[in-house]
Amino acid sequence: MSPDSVTPGSVRSAAELNERIRDLWRRAGGSLSAQDRAEYELLVVEWAAAMRGEVIEAA
Repeated sequence: MSPDSVTPGSVRSAAELNERIRDLWRRAGGSLSAQDRAEYELLVVEWAAAMRGEVIEAA
């Protein structure tokens, strides 16, 4: 998924996004479905932007 596919919503911190990523992996048991992979990719893009101090609105 590209960053262009992120839709407007609430802005989340890098720490919150990191926790959501970890929770996703725990729930998936280490193997992501196609839907989980799409969510993971969006979360990683948002997390990277938060780490750089940029604002990307959450999906």
